[in-house]
Amino acid sequence: MPLSPRVPDLSALDLLLSVIELGSLGRAAKAHGISQPSASSRIRYLEQLVGVPVLERTTLGSRPTAAGALIAEWARDVVDAAARLDAGIDSLRTQRDSRLRVAASQTVAEYLFPKWLMGLRARMPDTSIALESGNSAEVARAVLDGRAGIGFVESPRLPGELESHVVARDRLVVVVAPGHPWARRAEIGADELARTPLIYREPGSGTRISFERAMTAEVPGWEPAVALELSSTTAIKTAVADGLAPAVLSSLAVATELAEGILVSPGVAGLDLERQLRAVWPIGQKPTGPARDLYAIACRPI
Repeated sequence: MPLSPRVPDLSALDLLLSVIELGSLGRAAKAHGISQPSASSRIRYLEQLVGVPVLERTTLGSRPTAAGALIAEWARDVVDAAARLDAGIDSLRTQRDSRLRVAASQTVAEYLFPKWLMGLRARMPDTSIALESGNSAEVARAVLDGRAGIGFVESPRLPGELESHVVARDRLVVVVAPGHPWARRAEIGADELARTPLIYREPGSGTRISFERAMTAEVPGWEPAVALELSSTTAIKTAVADGLAPAVLSSLAVATELAEGILVSPGVAGLDLERQLRAVWPIGQKPTGPARDLYAIACRPI
């Protein structure tokens, strides 16, 4: 049943108990971290609610009236119960914050998450963190199933039950072996790329979905020609370097290989391969605790 509007709030009752214990409104105000005028205002409001004076002001300080002493006796149980409630809630927060499960697509998990993890460790050194890596479709399922408190995906296509926010941007690049004919060219055309069998990630991969969407927008009627399908970015890079076929991968995933000359990346004329990396969570369930902190860290510029 709803409480009567005449019931004082906990802060006013707690302040009353402090005044009685410390013998002074000024000392009680200091103990509660508020000004004396604010403390006086709370006590006056309490008296208006209950309809009787609760304190007597004297030259030596403040003392309870008979009614005030009785109200304080009742209030002590209420304030103690509120303190127990607060302690219980705090223990739930501590339990929640002691472990974080994250789901992330492969590019995010391998090339961005380690930096984010360092930032989170600095903020929350006692939090245990478990990372589940998979493609974007698998990440979405992990978040919706409650196995992960937050997810990070590469795919532009998300289930309607998920809310998302862009945390970083990435660019897909065509990569070939140094001996491939394209390695000697600064640029190839989207139509030439469309006719070429490529090494692909598995269906559900954010990289594959992003590339297929870009190609479909540029080359109407295009259908992918699959030379090989692999579920590992590392395996794809090895196959490309061995000269099996070109591939399209995240620039984050091939930065080292391009710098060392293991792979070569020609540009693609007329094809928009920019994409967004997103944090995801169920609609109406914004990240809390360590998941919220990780999200804030992920949103920082790289």
